[in-house]
Amino acid sequence: EVQLVESGGALVQPGGSLRLSCGTSSAFTFANYSMAWVRQVPTKAPEWVSEINRDGAFYADSVKGRFTISRDNAMNTLHLQMNNLKPEDTAVYYCLGAGYWGQGTQVTVSS
Repeated sequence: EVQLVESGGALVQPGGSLRLSCGTSSAFTFANYSMAWVRQVPTKAPEWVSEINRDGAFYADSVKGRFTISRDNAMNTLHLQMNNLKPEDTAVYYCLGAGYWGQGTQVTVSS
């Protein structure tokens, strides 16, 4: 069974930082796939945030320069380093790969 499990979400003040992680089960050949982060707030469609694949790392304009995606293929883990967080970054963050989604982790940016 393929499982993606996000962690690292929290309540943080504007300007703060968080590091999200996404662990994957052994049934998922992690290194073979592009991986992405998507976020969603209630009543809105999911918003693509970032992707990492063989061609490199890519970011939505809204997070470029503040977020960094990385992956550890040996540990089957995806990360998202988020710096200079803004209230508009508040959302549930999901990792995606090979058509699978995790359960999400809540990020709240508020003073």
